[in-house]
Amino acid sequence: MNEEQKIMVEEVDSVAPPPKARVEDAESPAEKLERKKDYLEGFLAQKPEPVAEGDDALQDAVIAALKEIFDPEIPVNIYDLGLIYGVEINGGHALVTMTLTTPHCPVAESMPGEVELRVGSVPGVGDAEVVLVWDPPWGPDKMTDEARLELGML
Repeated sequence: MNEEQKIMVEEVDSVAPPPKARVEDAESPAEKLERKKDYLEGFLAQKPEPVAEGDDALQDAVIAALKEIFDPEIPVNIYDLGLIYGVEINGGHALVTMTLTTPHCPVAESMPGEVELRVGSVPGVGDAEVVLVWDPPWGPDKMTDEARLELGML
């Protein structure tokens, strides 16, 4: 069946102009300030996350941050996927050694930068450095059991 759709057209002679903004309708500076205070109240009441004590706790926090980064083509985080070869913490300096699934990976330019930003945002990390390596090459054998289960390889 071919149903025809009709577009209804209404012809008008004129359209009423929109209402003009008036100075009386605007918020006063005091009202604006009060609204901002309400907005920030909950944010300012939050306590910052405690800085991890010692390099081991900081390393665990960095690994947790890495597990929040997912490969765009595979629904598994980059840590469980086996792309992270090492995480070293030395007095607030984080060194992450990683690879990609292939040198021609579509995120080869952006992924190391994302890893560096995410690791650098962990409380207690002063600076982060990412070293991208290709040797040894990545292979499915580097994935964790959780990643293999997620991908139906177990």
